[in-house]
Amino acid sequence: GRAKMCSEEILMCAVQLGENFCLYFAGLECDAFCREKILNGFLRNVKSQLLVVRPDLNMAAFEDVTDQEMKSGHGMYFSIHYYKTTTIYPGAPVAFTIKVEGKNYYMCCEKECGKLIIRFREGEVPKDIPEKSNAIFFQKSFTSCCSRAFKFEYSLEKGMFLAFEEEGCLRKLILKKLPREDEVDETTKITF
Repeated sequence: GRAKMCSEEILMCAVQLGENFCLYFAGLECDAFCREKILNGFLRNVKSQLLVVRPDLNMAAFEDVTDQEMKSGHGMYFSIHYYKTTTIYPGAPVAFTIKVEGKNYYMCCEKECGKLIIRFREGEVPKDIPEKSNAIFFQKSFTSCCSRAFKFEYSLEKGMFLAFEEEGCLRKLILKKLPREDEVDETTKITF
């Protein structure tokens, strides 16, 4: 069963029947993030380009993709792992994984030369994740009137969102700082 206290859910389980058949409960402390469901699909930017991951080049970018390439799904068919938690966060906690040439990769953020970089590391995200993880993002609505578009905030750095940045002919996946939470920045708009 569940009990609500101070607007936070606390997981409870019956531990014993006492005198007069009174039921006693004990609080359960579960992992901060526990996987609830997985959805599969493509990630698109505001220009309807698909996010394509190239682990061999340590890069991900939004690209124009042909129908034939899309059917193969090579490096572009993502799994979004949704997690439930006992803590209230500013959005749904999610993690991203992708299969490329038979290997599984997960998206994470790492600091390099003082700058946060998006990386795809070989492996799977676990079903249960401890309180903090560089692979967790908070999925938020892009705007209140756009139900199918989202922005994804990095869980360990408030105000840092997945976005694309134009670099020559590439639209590379980056983390971008938004000065205000309500700022509408089209580079952070992602549809799934």
